[in-house]
Amino acid sequence: MNSCILMAEVIKNPEIRYTQDGQMPITEMLVQFAGLRAEDPSETLKVVGWGNLAQQIQEQFHEGDRVVIEGRLGMNTIDRPEGFKEKRAELTATRIHNVATTESIGGTDSSSSSSSTSPRPASPKTTAAPRAQKQPEPAATGSFEPSYDDIPF
Repeated sequence: MNSCILMAEVIKNPEIRYTQDGQMPITEMLVQFAGLRAEDPSETLKVVGWGNLAQQIQEQFHEGDRVVIEGRLGMNTIDRPEGFKEKRAELTATRIHNVATTESIGGTDSSSSSSSTSPRPASPKTTAAPRAQKQPEPAATGSFEPSYDDIPF
């Protein structure tokens, strides 16, 4: 299975074009993401969207937007004028989430979130009263970092 999830910043506005028959829209944009270590340089990657997703990408995303992209990774071989072939990675998007607004487009969203603050049931081996489950505070970007301190192991 070829599945990739990438958090990146749009560094080139999406450009829309159409297949030769004019029926299918295709949008391409460049994104940049940080290296694994702080001293590693940032990398760029071409992201491609097809069909309705292509039109939505063109309308909703712009240079400077931080996004999470879901899709499949592929390699393209390009003949260079210098006489050699170059391989370039390309991400074909199936869904894109805007990090700043937590809005997503494409695919089908089958995820559900639970915001229950009900206490956990007491363990059968203890007689202590259940304590309320601590909920993480949402960050300014609309996402949150879970607290792993309350997870019983």
